[in-house]
Amino acid sequence: METRRITVLSAGLGVPSSSRLLADQLAVAAEQRLAAAGYAVTVDVVELRDLAVDIANNFVTGYAGPRLAEVIAGVEDSDGIIAVTPVFSASYSGLFKSFIDVLDPKSLEGKAALLGATGGTDRHQMVLDYAMRPLFSYLRTRTAATAVFAGPQDWGNTDDGGSPLSVRIDRAADEFAGLLTAARPRRKPEAAESLPFEQLLAGISGGR
Repeated sequence: METRRITVLSAGLGVPSSSRLLADQLAVAAEQRLAAAGYAVTVDVVELRDLAVDIANNFVTGYAGPRLAEVIAGVEDSDGIIAVTPVFSASYSGLFKSFIDVLDPKSLEGKAALLGATGGTDRHQMVLDYAMRPLFSYLRTRTAATAVFAGPQDWGNTDDGGSPLSVRIDRAADEFAGLLTAARPRRKPEAAESLPFEQLLAGISGGR
């Protein structure tokens, strides 16, 4: 049985957090669809608030501490990313962007991505298209067409006058699972073997 590994990034700051709640619902929906398609699924949930100090230290020292290094390695080894952030000042949170900034810019290339955001009013929902989607496009991810925004009216309400949150989650999860099953998992390439200079020189000379 093939396995798909998903890393869930939640940038929520509160406890409980609406960003974490949305991230969990997206992850469960995606896992159900992959399991139904015959895949084993591993889900790793990362609460970025627990790494805030490590992320800041990485910026000033250039070194990722053990906890942060483990999370970075997990992201690089994932097949797909579910990323959910609260909205601050009409964009993703500084904590969320800071974590993205400590990653190797090429580490998300080709990975499936599902985007989500939470905010205090529906007026913030465009953050998904004018902030998050361009960021993940720059990182060259394969991003699900449907991104999910959840506002206060979405929790515990099945009829908000638009598409209920559960419907949007289901549609996004379908698309995300489709991206994960459309191609073989992309893994971080093994480090190239370093050959002695003499062998490299001999190889060049022999090819002439």
